[in-house]
Amino acid sequence: MIIGVAMDERLQRRVSANESAFREVNEAIERGVWQGEEHSPVAFRCECASLDCAHLVDLTPKEYEHVRADPRRFFVLRGHEIPDVETVVEQHAGYVVVEKRDEAGEAAEARDPRA
Repeated sequence: MIIGVAMDERLQRRVSANESAFREVNEAIERGVWQGEEHSPVAFRCECASLDCAHLVDLTPKEYEHVRADPRRFFVLRGHEIPDVETVVEQHAGYVVVEKRDEAGEAAEARDPRA
């Protein structure tokens, strides 16, 4: 039983690490937005845990900032969520916002580039 718990914690840390890496990409994308374009859609990278995912999600910088207000929250394409480690907290056209729980949430907070 303890082995299962350790595996679960490793999975949670891996999921959080992958998503945090994609968050750093999106932080760079947002820094490249010109003044006056805050309300225009920008193609951000899906922040799901799959390293093979290269999908883009159109968000305005304001929508992106709404997700980033909580370091445990990430936006992913519908169907890219992982119910074992995250909860869908918002649903939008084309994407959902997930919140990391437990070990994954703690790891997301620790890896927050804005902290």
